[in-house]
Amino acid sequence: MIHVQNLTRTYGPHIAVDNVTFTIEPGEIVGLLGHNGAGKTTIMKMLTGFLEPTEGTITIDQLEMANDRSAIQAMIGYLPENCPVYLEMTVAGYLEYHATLHGVPADRVGTLLRETLERTSLMDKATQSIGTLSRGYRQRVGVAQAILHRPRIVILDEPTNGLDPTQIQHMRSLIKELAKEATIIISTHILQEVQAVCDRVIIIQHGRKALDASLAELSSGQRLLVTIEDQEEAAACFRGMDGITRVDCLPTDNGRSCFALSGLQPARELAPTVAAAVIGRGWNLYGLEPESRNLEKLFSEINMDAGREQ
Repeated sequence: MIHVQNLTRTYGPHIAVDNVTFTIEPGEIVGLLGHNGAGKTTIMKMLTGFLEPTEGTITIDQLEMANDRSAIQAMIGYLPENCPVYLEMTVAGYLEYHATLHGVPADRVGTLLRETLERTSLMDKATQSIGTLSRGYRQRVGVAQAILHRPRIVILDEPTNGLDPTQIQHMRSLIKELAKEATIIISTHILQEVQAVCDRVIIIQHGRKALDASLAELSSGQRLLVTIEDQEEAAACFRGMDGITRVDCLPTDNGRSCFALSGLQPARELAPTVAAAVIGRGWNLYGLEPESRNLEKLFSEINMDAGREQ
């Protein structure tokens, strides 16, 4: 549905986005993850047509952004960074105004307005001026205007910014509900938000794509961690086992040996064979588990690699 090819954006000598390519399928929830200033917001502005790329192309539903900007924008609901709103307007008035901008037929505005206020838990704030709302409620108003016209693509830049824990849980539930009828792209620098709601993560580092993978793929690549009593021949034993393709010795500080085993099978399927081999040799087995390779660890590894390149 969304095809981004060699996307680049420069500001004079500064390269904000550097040759980024990715594809997003219908119904996916994709997280754009990266530090503040990594280039996430710039990518989102180009995806929504608010900023022209210096190089590269954006194709959405077979329409080219360069030629069909208005048609593409009609398909998109967008929550910009820092949630710009008109503070003097009431919540309902602001949403009605956006309905008009999106060309929603007059006979549908009332129904869509009520449904959106309910979905974002803003019904009791409908007649209140936006300027009197807390930061968290203003963020909800921003999300409400993004989804009011039932867009096929919803792009949310830091959607949980300023929300309390209860509001964050509600926002996560809303995003999952929206994914039943729309493709969702979320920009964030918070790892937990990606892990909680996204199917896939694209990590942006210094304007470049550093990783593009589904969360399921990240889990399936786990190594099997084996901790045993210190044995000199253990590494050779594991290397000689059928199905083991790589053995890495990991540092420990407790007088035991820890090995990370990679194989032709997933870590959990290797575990019974490895455990039987250890016990058969009479060694004490202290630990046997798949490696915890979560986003936090991957993000840290990517940052370390980027630091070495600079």
